[in-house]
This record gives sequence, structure tokens and C-alpha cells, in this order.
Amino acid sequence: MGPLRLRGFEIHKGWLDPAGQERMREAVRSVVAAAPLFRPDTPYGKPMSVRMTAAGSYGWFADRKGYRYVPEHPIGVPWPPIPPEVLEIWDGVTGLARRPECCLINFYEEGARMGLHQDRDEADFQWPVVSISLGDDALFRIGNRTRGGKTESVWLQSGDVVVMGGEARLNYHGVDRIRPGSSTLLPKGGRINLTLRVVT
Repeated sequence: MGPLRLRGFEIHKGWLDPAGQERMREAVRSVVAAAPLFRPDTPYGKPMSVRMTAAGSYGWFADRKGYRYVPEHPIGVPWPPIPPEVLEIWDGVTGLARRPECCLINFYEEGARMGLHQDRDEADFQWPVVSISLGDDALFRIGNRTRGGKTESVWLQSGDVVVMGGEARLNYHGVDRIRPGSSTLLPKGGRINLTLRVVT
């Protein structure tokens, strides 16, 4: 059975089996050990509800100056390399020779959300963004290329992979909420979302 298609997004349900999810969890732990989770401020001065870190040549960052990619963690060290287990997923769902330069890692605790937004800080929108879900279920909302209008939502479970590319590359999307306790992958609960991006 092929991926679920929703407004141009390809949703690969259960791409990672339980063992694959555990390997991915350990890969994320290795990244967080080198580049600890932090909570950035938005340009409006409010802290985001998710904590984040990154791997690769670039990490995503936000403060009062705006949103941008940076080559170092806020503590002043380079981001660790993207784990090979993560790159295998990119290869499997995109088939592209070009590899991502950033793996953004967002951690959602109970009550965390991500408002509708576009991923548009990258230099070239021909490359897709690939999203990997681990841990608790998340209610993922997909909108249009412009703000407003009808949206559609789908629950993403641990092990699901979403490809945002082609005509849908700049569609608005976000996470309304997570469903606490819906997964046992993370001992203390919560959801980890990895998004892979070509930056330059």
C-alpha cells in the first residue's frame, strides 16, 4: 500500500517498525547529548512551546532578529552530524542524491503545539522537507499556500514519515496538539519530530 496523500503531502504510515523507532530514539539521544535541547524566542519575544536542537551543517534558530539557519548551537559548538539512521529515511522516501544539511529536532511536551507556518527559510524550494514522528500521537494540520481557507488534519503516530514537496512544498502546516500517553517509546512521554531540510 502506498502513502496516504493529503493536499500534496505524502504520509507514509508506519514507515518505522518498533525496532526502527527505538534505533531512531537512540540516534536522537546521541544528538541531544552533544547539542542540548533549548527553547528559542520568537521575533515577538515569546518563547516557543517546543524545545529544539539540530544535527547537520546547519541548525534552525529564532530570536528577536527573526528566523534563520545558523552553523552553531547557541552554546557555541558546531551541530553534530546527522545520524546515518536518519539519512536512510531521507534516501528511502525521496530517492534523491542530494542529502539534507539540517535535521531539526523538536520536542513536544504535553500542551506544546506548532502554529500554522510555511518552511521557507531555505534557499531552494525544489527540495522536499521530510518529517519523522516519534513518541506520542500528534494532530497534524495541513492548509494552503496562502493563509486562510479550509484545512485538513490527520493524526500522526510514532514511526510515521511525511514528505512535503512539489506543489505542496510551501503549504501551511502545524501541530495542534499531542495525545499524551499514546506511545511508550519515550519513557517520560512526549513527541519528537525530526525534519530534514536542504538549506543551501
